[in-house]
Amino acid sequence: MATEIKVPVLPESVSDAVIATWHKKAGDAVKRDENIVDLETDKVVLEVPSTVDGVIKELKFKEGDTVTSQQVIAVIEEGVVAAAPAAGAETVQPKAEAAKAAAAAPASTTPAPVASAADTLPPGARFAAVTSGVNPADVQGTGRRGAVTKEDIVNYASGKTAGVGGGARPEERVPMTRMRTRIAERLMQSKNSIAMLTSFNEVNLGKVMAMRKELGESFEKANGIKLGFMSFFAKAAANALQRHPIVNASVDGSDIIYHGYADISVAVSTDKGLVTPVLRNVERMSFADIEGAIAGYAKAAREGGLKLEDLQGGTFTITNGGTFGSLMSTPIVNPPQSAILGMHAIKERPIAENGQVVIAPMMYIALSYDHRIIDGKDAVLFLVDIKNQLENPHRMLLGM
Repeated sequence: MATEIKVPVLPESVSDAVIATWHKKAGDAVKRDENIVDLETDKVVLEVPSTVDGVIKELKFKEGDTVTSQQVIAVIEEGVVAAAPAAGAETVQPKAEAAKAAAAAPASTTPAPVASAADTLPPGARFAAVTSGVNPADVQGTGRRGAVTKEDIVNYASGKTAGVGGGARPEERVPMTRMRTRIAERLMQSKNSIAMLTSFNEVNLGKVMAMRKELGESFEKANGIKLGFMSFFAKAAANALQRHPIVNASVDGSDIIYHGYADISVAVSTDKGLVTPVLRNVERMSFADIEGAIAGYAKAAREGGLKLEDLQGGTFTITNGGTFGSLMSTPIVNPPQSAILGMHAIKERPIAENGQVVIAPMMYIALSYDHRIIDGKDAVLFLVDIKNQLENPHRMLLGM
């Protein structure tokens, strides 16, 4: 019996997908729940598994083709077993075919081209390999199913003393991925539709760092996960959003929608671009819940396991450029949200404290916001609220 494999139901915000990689070809055996194809949307890469045991009868699209929700992309002959070569003919038949091919082919001294490791790389990784003089076969891949990524090439090259020399000036033109195209569209939408403004403040994280040092080991033993900085910022933001609801609101035409919950999108960087999975109801989450959810999303993002529903919604966003060393930046609001909090690198700086100059671990924080509904006063008070909580974390733990 023939079984049709269809594109999963896509949400309204995702109109179509692209066939990224076929993992099977016509005639291949496939088991139930085995991944057949990767579909790239503008948000995540979806795996489409087989629903039955059988043999691939037909693939209806090629890699690079665009497909839509519930469209048939493959047909599997259920219960059929892939044909195996007959015993005894296994060694004879290939030789006979090779002899025929050799007799039919014109004599040539040029060997047939052999695919190199670089030919199987994504465009960005291939270009990085060329420009850095790295042999991809020497690099241990950390991407999906052990694939070598651009970051792997760059990290490997950083340990080499010699790159591409002799004035080499290579170039390569590659199309944007669906995700990168969508990111570009969203950034332009934000720029063109929002009256965006950014306010700054600075935070002394001395007490947060002391708390992590004092309780970090006990926290990890109790919860099986490390106590990071993001849980402090997420919890502080959720508390502040409850006290300053306009920062948690969104614009819909001429209406303002106030959200009575804090669904916070957390920016996670991947080799394909930035994704923002959503922590739901952060105002109700414990520090352990927040850390566990963030770690799970980060792992899923690296391995290509994020689901579309993980990225839907969100009333506010936190992004941490400090991970890469950024000292200060103006993050861009993610519509239809109205604000985004930017974290940055922690640097020891001299500050005045109780009339004395002390060295403290300081961080600049930034709030970019939609000035159509959020006034400067609201933005500044929100940032001050965040600052006060982080500089007095015991008050935050008491919900004050």
